[in-house]
Amino acid sequence: MGIPVGIDVRDEGVEPGALDRAFAWLRGVDATFSTYRADSAISRLNAGTLALADAVPEVRAVLARCETLRERTRGCFDVRARGPIDPSAFVKGWAVEGVASMLVAAGARNLCVHAGGDVRVRGERAPDLPWRVGIQHPHLRDRTAAVLHARDLAVATSGAYERGAHIVDPRTGEPPEGVLSVTVVGPDLGTADAYATAAFAMGVEGPTWTAGLADYEALTILSDGRVLSTRGVPDVE
Repeated sequence: MGIPVGIDVRDEGVEPGALDRAFAWLRGVDATFSTYRADSAISRLNAGTLALADAVPEVRAVLARCETLRERTRGCFDVRARGPIDPSAFVKGWAVEGVASMLVAAGARNLCVHAGGDVRVRGERAPDLPWRVGIQHPHLRDRTAAVLHARDLAVATSGAYERGAHIVDPRTGEPPEGVLSVTVVGPDLGTADAYATAAFAMGVEGPTWTAGLADYEALTILSDGRVLSTRGVPDVE
């Protein structure tokens, strides 16, 4: 999907080959869900050369999950927001969540997996020290807007400062106004990724919507420089 992926495991005795399997899984996800590869299942669905009923179970499960998220977000997370099917805003987090689960199954307890604006941490970076997850500053490339302290958390950030205005409000077809970035934290990275995309697409309506989420918290940076966060956002520096 054109993004770097980093894996940091702090444990000894993790099953040999776990990292190789993790990166093989990511390559497989890309081969299946990429919108840039003509032979991917998603591209074939969009071209009409593959019927959804004939797609592999993972594709059907992901698209079903995306439809549930579309309903939960009042249509603001929509894999058809730009016309063709594009589940990337869910798949990236879903894939990273899968990597974390694979590493735990291989014996890892303290780990961090990151891909673009998505981060999944478990355990600690050192005894009694939580992981520190930085949120990119919307305007200053070498600065963070905030740093979260977390031990078992998924963190997803959506904004226009990395890839330009690639997120649109499906209700209008236009990029949102009044917001620079939205970070959502919670127990599942795929869901957090979709929620962050939806809240960003909502523009200035996003903070009110995220305040009502169950099990997920949010931090929103508005265009006027204000930073709004829900009550349960983890320790921030």
